[in-house]
Amino acid sequence: MNIAWFIFVTIVIVLLQIYIYGKWGLARVQYKRSFSKQVAFVGEQIEMVDEISNRKLLPVPWLRLESKISAHLQFQRNSENNHEMNADGEFHRTLFSLMPYQKVRRRQTLTCTKRGHYRFETVSLTTGDVFGVGDIFQSVPAKAEITVYPTLVSMDSIPLPAHSWLGDLIVRRWIMEDPFLTAGVRDYASGDPLNTIHWKATARTNRLQVNKKDFSADHHLMIYLNFNQTEDMWRPIIDEELMERAISYAASIAQYALTNGISTGFGCNGYFDESNKKSIRIEPENGKQQLNYLLETMAKLKIGTSTYFDFFLKEEVERNMEGMDILIITEMVTEKMHEMIKQLEDGGNSVEILELEPEKLRQAN
Repeated sequence: MNIAWFIFVTIVIVLLQIYIYGKWGLARVQYKRSFSKQVAFVGEQIEMVDEISNRKLLPVPWLRLESKISAHLQFQRNSENNHEMNADGEFHRTLFSLMPYQKVRRRQTLTCTKRGHYRFETVSLTTGDVFGVGDIFQSVPAKAEITVYPTLVSMDSIPLPAHSWLGDLIVRRWIMEDPFLTAGVRDYASGDPLNTIHWKATARTNRLQVNKKDFSADHHLMIYLNFNQTEDMWRPIIDEELMERAISYAASIAQYALTNGISTGFGCNGYFDESNKKSIRIEPENGKQQLNYLLETMAKLKIGTSTYFDFFLKEEVERNMEGMDILIITEMVTEKMHEMIKQLEDGGNSVEILELEPEKLRQAN
């Protein structure tokens, strides 16, 4: 009887705790995910912080957290971090144990291996009884995101045309006087036009004075990126690595130009959203905020085309741009592109082409 009674009591206890944990195991369990940084560059390490709390008297003997993680955010192999990754590196598991009213914060180091915008919406929480006989799960919101900027490379490693004006553009910014900007007065010099004479300053100093013009800051650089690799727009991108390199070039040139005070914009026939494939166009502006905006835009670009690059350039022609320095990064130049480039130049713009070479051709050269 004693053995039968012991078995009976054991079964009752097991069933009771199965019921208790099935009903209240995940009650008042709160979860939050965050990253140590909102933005990072390729190759940079960041921390993913999982914070989970048990706001009740009932302890949670085990709680498994499961979520999808991009293979391009690679975990450091560390025995302190209990996580598992499946074959394609997109499924993350970690195990917690929570006492009553306990909060646990776990930090795990990730390496950003590819540019992109990574968003996390939900995680799955699973718990159960002490013996692991029964379990329950619940999907909870865990909104977090991180933007990984493209790799920045040195200007020396970018295959700009041999006689590129990009370097000269930095110089021109400081040597070209703007007739609409005045920086004070100076003594008259032979050859100065009479309409620049400052009569009040002349009367005050008893010497002929003229308006001193400030240097122009009105040069604008527009970087265009062509995602077409064949004349068939609907054909998928053949060489994704080449386009990643092109994005890296565009980001590096934008960073170089903006650092040197050149208003810089960006346009391409790529897109952000599969459901709404619209070309990208950002007007030239100056400052650090513009650089962050351009880098974020390039980070979010999908590898695909929204329209023919010919049509994209035609839209630029129809906008009647003038006085713009344009750099086109492309793998191919069609006859139609040549026509559009000629029209842009006729409109008072200067255009250069940075032709991309596939990796095999680069290595051969």
